[in-house]
Amino acid sequence: MSKILIPIADGNEDIEAIAIYDILSRTDAKLTLASIMPSRRVTTLRDLVIEAPSSLEECLDTTWDLIALPGGKEGAEHMHDSEPLMRLIQKQIESGRWLGAICTAPVIVLGRHGLITDFKATCYRTFRRELSQYVRETSDQRVVVDQNLITSQSPGTAIEFAFQLVTCLFGEEQSKSIAQTVNVYLPPE
Repeated sequence: MSKILIPIADGNEDIEAIAIYDILSRTDAKLTLASIMPSRRVTTLRDLVIEAPSSLEECLDTTWDLIALPGGKEGAEHMHDSEPLMRLIQKQIESGRWLGAICTAPVIVLGRHGLITDFKATCYRTFRRELSQYVRETSDQRVVVDQNLITSQSPGTAIEFAFQLVTCLFGEEQSKSIAQTVNVYLPPE
């Protein structure tokens, strides 16, 4: 069974965190939503309070098939500052296992730590110039897959991003099946 970690922090973008969780929860993966904050209670950018079932500390000894990072500037900054999370992400990249990041997370969490210099990536449009300092190539695509990294742009691309995570981990047929179940149109490749 695939193991997926979704770290969350105060200030994460609501729709990104929820879309990632919702779509991935429709697979047979073991999904872990974990707070990186001192409390399991996290307040999103739009003041939604989420009680995470796990803390990041409970997740440090697990090998993850996918780690998916929601954005939101404040949330991404909390993730950037979390040494335990950054160690997990470093191992994820080095091992070639899947890593997803949306919105500001590709820049603030991954780029500023110099973790994605050999990748093509996208991010929230106002951070694209900064992203270009940290990656091999930037893209205007809504969702970008390069090697084991999946990046996306914004709350408006969160559903596409979540489905791309499913496609990368479980295949296109499962992604299409879930899309049909929830009545989501997935644009052709």
